[in-house]
This record gives sequence, structure tokens and C-alpha cells, in this order.
Amino acid sequence: MTTYPTPAMSHLFLTISSLKTPTELAHFFRDLMTIQELESISTRWTIAQMLNKNIPYLEIAKKCHVSTTTVTRCALWLHHGKNGYKTALSRLKK
Repeated sequence: MTTYPTPAMSHLFLTISSLKTPTELAHFFRDLMTIQELESISTRWTIAQMLNKNIPYLEIAKKCHVSTTTVTRCALWLHHGKNGYKTALSRLKK
């Protein structure tokens, strides 16, 4: 089993944290990922935000064009993950 985070992941996270503006982040992520990958993680983030607003799973699935299984997976990480979603959500509220 792989240890989380791996050294490569840690280096990636350090690199991301060094970027200073939304434009720098957008350019880095566009170079790093395909449009499909960006759309996928953007959808997960949208799902997390909707879950945080207590929107029903079925409604989220319909609005985001995903299965309820995908919504359930996002909910699992929102409620039982490393609090990454919760930290980001709390910072957006400020």
C-alpha cells in the first residue's frame, strides 16, 4: 500500500502552494492536466459545496450530471476525510 502523501505528491503540494495568483494557478493546472481532468475535479468541488449547503444527493447528481455514487464519494471525503474540503469551504466563507 502506498503511503500518503508520497514524496512526489508532497513536492507537488509544495509547488502549488508557491503559486501566488489565481492566474498562476490556472496556468499551472492547465499545463498539468487535461481539460477533462480539470472538469472532473471542478465538478467534485462543486459537489462538495452543494453538500455543504445540505442540498439533496439526487438534486446534486442531476445538476452536476453525475451519478449519486459520485455524490456519495464526495460526501464521504467531506465528512470523513482529512478535512481538506472543510478547510477550503471555511476559508471561502471569509
